[in-house]
Amino acid sequence: MTIKKNPREKIPVLFIYVFLILCVCVALFPIAWVIMSSFKTNAEILSSGISLPSSVSFRGYAEALRISPILRYFWNSVVITSFTTFFNVLFLSMAGYVFARYRFRGKDTLYFVLSLSLVIPMTALLHPVYMTVNALKTANTKTGLVLVYTALNLPISLLILRSAFQAVPASLEEAAVMDGAGFARTFFQIMMPVAKGGLTSAGVLTFLNCWNEFTFALVLTSSQSARTLPLSLSYFTSQFSFNYTAMFAAITIAVIPSIVVFALFQEQVVSSLTAGAVKG
Repeated sequence: MTIKKNPREKIPVLFIYVFLILCVCVALFPIAWVIMSSFKTNAEILSSGISLPSSVSFRGYAEALRISPILRYFWNSVVITSFTTFFNVLFLSMAGYVFARYRFRGKDTLYFVLSLSLVIPMTALLHPVYMTVNALKTANTKTGLVLVYTALNLPISLLILRSAFQAVPASLEEAAVMDGAGFARTFFQIMMPVAKGGLTSAGVLTFLNCWNEFTFALVLTSSQSARTLPLSLSYFTSQFSFNYTAMFAAITIAVIPSIVVFALFQEQVVSSLTAGAVKG
């Protein structure tokens, strides 16, 4: 038997839906506007920024590829982001498993120190990171960026993966030990597949952070051999002119991969973050 709500009870629900629709519109409008503007001419963009393009043309994308080495930067971003995501998930899953399951002296203090880096502004790390990378002779290399990005994403990945392993029943490990499985086999063959939601969430967030990162890539690189895709946008502005069509096309090329990745794995990301928050 369904209980009908009176009109007064429906009003708050209506406001909630209106608020959610407004939030969606505010979030999607900038993306839609950039993609739409990539098909306009400079004159159309300057005359009416929110109007539809008079004709669909891919001239802006051709100009973007001609003006900047965007394909080279795109490949650099793919390589750097892929290796960073792999190493981050692999090493931090081991650390998260140990913090979730084992007891050792200084465990809480060490976890607190690692988590404390979440509140440190990234700009405050520029100088020490730059000095460290130079000392390791990895400046202006993909290896240097991979090391830096792996370290920068350590706190959030550790937080997510520790919560993911804490949510796994201990009976699975006890059964594995009774069957004669060692630490490595238990971790790789049992724990990692069961905690794949947390692994996916940490991997997606690491991917997004690396793909869109600009500041450290600008400071730590100086040549096309190591620079990433966000830095290609500097080619479309000068002191006296702006090629808006090509710039919006380049922005579209830059943001589409991150949108696709998050759209494919959003369910795992949201469920993992929610489970971690409830687990505490």
